[in-house]
Amino acid sequence: MNNWIIIIDERRAGGMLDAARKVGGQVVAAVVGSRALAENMVKLGFDRVLCFEPADGVPVEAYAAQIGDTIKAANPKLVLASDTPTSRILLGTVAAKLNAAMIGAVRTLSVDGESIVVSRSVAEGKVLEDIVVQGSLAAIFDGEDMEGSSAQLASVEVITVGDTGTTLRLIETKEAGAESAGILTAARVVGVGMGLRAKEDLKLIEELADAIHAEIACTLPVCDDMRWFPAQRVVGSSHNQIAPELYISVGISGQPQHTSGIRDAKVVVAVNNDLEARIFKNCDYGIFGDLYKVVPVLISAFKNINKLKGGK
Repeated sequence: MNNWIIIIDERRAGGMLDAARKVGGQVVAAVVGSRALAENMVKLGFDRVLCFEPADGVPVEAYAAQIGDTIKAANPKLVLASDTPTSRILLGTVAAKLNAAMIGAVRTLSVDGESIVVSRSVAEGKVLEDIVVQGSLAAIFDGEDMEGSSAQLASVEVITVGDTGTTLRLIETKEAGAESAGILTAARVVGVGMGLRAKEDLKLIEELADAIHAEIACTLPVCDDMRWFPAQRVVGSSHNQIAPELYISVGISGQPQHTSGIRDAKVVVAVNNDLEARIFKNCDYGIFGDLYKVVPVLISAFKNINKLKGGK
């Protein structure tokens, strides 16, 4: 038995590998991207790593049929992909070719005899349900990431991609604007929730973001109910999923709808005056206290650090 994982970036690759291992059999990485990305997958410990390197100016989606044919020829039991628009398209093509069941928001996998048992999240992450799948499965992974390594490294198998013709081609790349692109690419993000008492207090958040050179994000209620930010600034399962080096949560309770959007952040710091807030279960460092007292201290500390670094 073999299981395949479609890789277009490093996000949750280790988590998908770990999930596929629990199903049993060989795990193959179908990397659609650069050779460097494929080499990183080798280091994670995949049994095989295939590299489909797109030609310049050709969108990844243009190779969906070829990737689907390659995976179909292997007749896998399981195919996983991350929750990105491009991955969904590739996975959908594979699912159609395999006539496989397709399930989203998968957290964990296990086996029951010849069947795969899927645990997936529903109701914005508030409920988990188990589904038994007979036959092949194509699934969108939404579980936790894992670190992986292997003493026995596979070699990268470069797959020659076919000519896609003019079916799809890239004609222009441009920024969509700071409001939509900022939080998706920022190394540091400050998230604000309903713990802030008034819109005027956003100046405090802006000062903190300025001190650490960060973008500002918000929870869905801050956008929909308070109208303090546009939808492009919302982080959560219904909007943006971000992966900054540092995420500082200020006055956010930590409901699953929001925390699912920061699962890939490297370090999460939470500031909240409710010791029972769920955010404290989803952070690396928690600061229990009044944000109106804590945030000014953080601002002062970061400004002092900036001075020591010469104002950078």
